[in-house]
Amino acid sequence: MTDAQDDNLLHELGSAARRLTKSERRIVDVILNDPRAATRLSIAALAEKAAVSEPTVNRFCRKFEPRGYPEFKLRLAQSLVLGLPYVSSSIAPDDETGTFTTKILDSAVMSLRALGQQLPPALVDSVVEQLIAAHHIFFFGLGISSAVAQDAEHHFFRFSLPVTAHADVLMQRMHAAAARVDDVFFIISHTGRTRDLVDIANLATARGATVLALTAAASPLAKASSLAIELEVSEDTDAYMPMTSRLAHLVVLDVLAAGVSLRRGEALQPHLRAIKESLRATRFAPQPEGKHRS
Repeated sequence: MTDAQDDNLLHELGSAARRLTKSERRIVDVILNDPRAATRLSIAALAEKAAVSEPTVNRFCRKFEPRGYPEFKLRLAQSLVLGLPYVSSSIAPDDETGTFTTKILDSAVMSLRALGQQLPPALVDSVVEQLIAAHHIFFFGLGISSAVAQDAEHHFFRFSLPVTAHADVLMQRMHAAAARVDDVFFIISHTGRTRDLVDIANLATARGATVLALTAAASPLAKASSLAIELEVSEDTDAYMPMTSRLAHLVVLDVLAAGVSLRRGEALQPHLRAIKESLRATRFAPQPEGKHRS
């Protein structure tokens, strides 16, 4: 069996008949009959098609490692798109343009749908409160997560908050070593296993600063943080270039930015308006309808 087969839920479903009940085998039949359509079914719809109860579907899902139906659907979608290493788990070597485009989009959509189950409102509120109360916010990430950190800086400086993003690990260490108790260090890492980032989290904590993390569940970085948004994004970045994990992190930051904006309310509007007005002179005026440049 290849590594791809080891992590392929469709292959696992096809081999599981002996350890499943008759009801569960009906669920498998529905899924294998049209796997792509199955990724779009609600738990109620799948139960109805298989003529079983919703609790039966949930018990069935837990036999294949996911903790619930949303994670099962995510793994199913990713099993449809497993392929070429170091580019994306969505791409196979012989895919045509239309095929790999659809695969990447499907994988991204399923990952973002599953994300909603991993962002409890209470957790979002707690992180937003920490960000609003910060004297200074530092967004840190390495590799592709450094681009996510830069995006966060572009979002949050608009809220009249002191914000800095750094991709250089030496600058990150120096800022952490000089942290104040009212500083917030927001550290982004899909795996949460990068030693430098965990060291930086520990340095900032030792100075009394608050460390927030956007990272994998139960990872070393999550454990080193004051508060962590722990995401299960099924993407092996040891073998594949990060794609869906990066999108998930960007969306989480959009959620947090919306929370900060709403919490700050009307008092923030003059500041945002001034930023918007400062950009007006940098843009060409829109062309009147019906007129086109030659």
